[in-house]
Amino acid sequence: MSLDNAEPSVSRPRRSIALDSAEALRLLGSVSLGRIVFTRYALPTIRPVNHVLDGGDVVIRTHEGAAMTSRTRQAGGPGVVVAYEADAIDPVTHLGWSVVVTGYAHLVTDTDELARYRRLLRPWVEQSMDYAVRIRPDLITGVRLTAAGRPAA
Repeated sequence: MSLDNAEPSVSRPRRSIALDSAEALRLLGSVSLGRIVFTRYALPTIRPVNHVLDGGDVVIRTHEGAAMTSRTRQAGGPGVVVAYEADAIDPVTHLGWSVVVTGYAHLVTDTDELARYRRLLRPWVEQSMDYAVRIRPDLITGVRLTAAGRPAA
């Protein structure tokens, strides 16, 4: 039995190059889909969501029954610790980039800001998304995957 993705399409070596935080944020802002990672019942939970980058903060929309809404609503102080990951990696060449932002997430409560995010960020699912969550990055990391050069002879 063979799976379509069991073997890499291209077996050329790759090199991983660390990105500085400015370049990582620029790349993050160039895509609209990512994954938010948080804890639920003391276990890691990952949800795909669309986002907008606003002044270096990642903003997502959410709804009343969402785990992320309740987690950020319960959090006191700076918010709840989350990670947010987005990437653009070619499925054939396996070249591209990946960025992870780690920081505190909290509900956006200002009505003007919330209205602005409702205009900027359209949910991809047919569901009422009445809340927005802002992630303030404390740590921004990223890598670019490039074709490796030939080894020195």
